[in-house]
Amino acid sequence: MKVLVIGNGAREHALAWKILQSPRVSDVYALPGNAGTASIARNISLPLSDIPSIIKKSLELRIDLVVVGPEAPLAAGIVDRFQETGIPAFGPSGAAARLESSKLFARELMQKHGIPCAEGKSFSDYPKAREYLEKQSAPIVVKADGLAAGKGVTVAGTLEEALKALDSIMQARIFGAAGDSVIIEECLVGKEVSLLAFTDGKTTVPMVPACDYKRVFDGDKGPNTGGMGSYSPPGFFGKAMIKQVLNTIIKPTIDAMAKAGYPYQGVLYTGLIMTTGGPKVLEYNARFGDPETQAILPRLKTDLVAIMLAVIDGTLDKLAIQWDADPCVGVVIASGGYPGNYESGLPISISAKLEEDVSIFYAGAINSSDGRVVTDGGRVLTVTASATTMQGARDKVYRNIPHISFKGCHYRKDIALREVS
Repeated sequence: MKVLVIGNGAREHALAWKILQSPRVSDVYALPGNAGTASIARNISLPLSDIPSIIKKSLELRIDLVVVGPEAPLAAGIVDRFQETGIPAFGPSGAAARLESSKLFARELMQKHGIPCAEGKSFSDYPKAREYLEKQSAPIVVKADGLAAGKGVTVAGTLEEALKALDSIMQARIFGAAGDSVIIEECLVGKEVSLLAFTDGKTTVPMVPACDYKRVFDGDKGPNTGGMGSYSPPGFFGKAMIKQVLNTIIKPTIDAMAKAGYPYQGVLYTGLIMTTGGPKVLEYNARFGDPETQAILPRLKTDLVAIMLAVIDGTLDKLAIQWDADPCVGVVIASGGYPGNYESGLPISISAKLEEDVSIFYAGAINSSDGRVVTDGGRVLTVTASATTMQGARDKVYRNIPHISFKGCHYRKDIALREVS
């Protein structure tokens, strides 16, 4: 089989790496890919927004399976377009991807079907949103309705911070059309966890849970990012809780989508918070999470391509999915200044002392004209390691990170620390 992975992040590097382990696969292509995918697959230099050219190239290459990583192409209906051409594509339709591309759509679905989530209101009118917000008390959450690269949610500790976030979204338009509407919600308190699941629209199978770290600095300080690291599994979220969330949140969501006329196939990512009143939904993503994927896929023992084909064919109930018991920890190394302004084109140095069983999944990194690997984004790479214990996995990651460097690089020192403290 020839497989095309769409995207250019560490998630897509991890997907390509795992797909290549399948005995069914002969060739993997990455579009547009990065320095990491270039080392294991064939990169195709096309923009993610140019869906007609992507379809044309896939037909020319006789691609047998397409795996879509990022949310934007999914929301634009790229899976629908591939289905029209007869090329199997893994991911939800554009209509089903609205679970992620519109927080308002997701909120209305949850409210209609009694799926537990935060209390709040939505607004498309700035003066009304501001008037409502001024009457609330902090902490409070302000969300841009549309896609904002994981940065459209502000958990405001003060009313002043919340009003500033509202102004940035609806007045300054920092997220463009994604900020046409906002949702203002109560701030839920509890431990957060990500539970991803494979689903063919009828059968739903959870993956191993993971925790990610959104804030840029240790101790959950600083602004939100796309994610600074993750680990799997969290000790506070065991098999009984997975079953509870599957039965009370994930399956009802899939059933609700089918009833609404938007059958959902692919990966459903449910961001959860464990409140005193039980688990509640923070957000849905219509795809593999990043950086969670980098900590989850190393634990997958079953052929990923077989799972994807079963999802597409509607035969997921025929497949037994198995996972490695060893914990995995992933730490993101970011450019200096991220998530604000940062410098690109900086050479990345990797020492020969890096241990062989430590994986590097590249994101914002490309091959320069002189053959060097250089930085080309905010989150540059994810370093991951597995061991028989969480302490062992964590020690291995942090022992090896000093062997990777570029000017101004920074990373969190507390990924998975709460599991071993």
